[in-house]
Amino acid sequence: MNRRKFLRYSGLLGSAGLLTGLYTWQVEPFWLEFTRVPMPVKNLPPALAGKTLMQISDIHIGERSRDSYLKHSLIKAAAYQPDFVAYTGDFVTYDEPRQLDQLHELLRHAPRGRLATTAILGNHDYGAHWKDGALANNIADILTQGQIAVLRNEQQLYAGLNFIGIDDKWGPNFQPEKAMQSWNRQEATVVLCHNPDVMDLPVWNGYDGWVISGHTHGGQCKPPFLPPPLLPVANKRYASGRIGFEDGRTLYINRALGFTWQVRFNVRPEITIFELTPA
Repeated sequence: MNRRKFLRYSGLLGSAGLLTGLYTWQVEPFWLEFTRVPMPVKNLPPALAGKTLMQISDIHIGERSRDSYLKHSLIKAAAYQPDFVAYTGDFVTYDEPRQLDQLHELLRHAPRGRLATTAILGNHDYGAHWKDGALANNIADILTQGQIAVLRNEQQLYAGLNFIGIDDKWGPNFQPEKAMQSWNRQEATVVLCHNPDVMDLPVWNGYDGWVISGHTHGGQCKPPFLPPPLLPVANKRYASGRIGFEDGRTLYINRALGFTWQVRFNVRPEITIFELTPA
């Protein structure tokens, strides 16, 4: 290769690298996808067939969030008029009390379900080292005041659909056995669990329904046709999307609305809309 060709190809490669970097920084982190997923639920009341359950996960309100993006995303989500809404943790990336003010403001635009709205907490909702129980209590209080019921190792029946909420695996209030001990197999049930690694623990008490999670962000960056190189879970199978289990459980991992670092490649942010159908 002569010098002229070398310089030309080097320029093309440099331009491609620059464009890719700009895309991963300024485009894909804000290119929200609404993903539609059928959700067959055992014992679903006939009146709930065709109803929708919206999952929003990992909003990550914080110093590095772009609140205008989060606000417009939540407004778009509300326009779908979901019947149920489930928030699966990591409302904030906490650095200072200002994040609680941001949460107050953004909740004004957050969608509520026509039949019910519920939530669980994630590891970031427990602050530094996932140990700040007082911060988690404050966030839960803010959500409750905003008509979002927070399930902390407990269950609640809404309009014939039972939600079980498991508190975060890395936090100080992780009690999955307590959450699952009173599961009634005769009720249509969906479990909310922030960290999908809980799927591998012996805590499920025979449960054979849906579990919806977040936490991984899909890895945020994923080479084409290859798994994401970085995932904050022990089981690297748990990246994103739907995963079936031999015991009848079905896991869905949401790719997150927000981010802790503003970078995404081949892993667009997601809000999931499940359509309830009888199993």
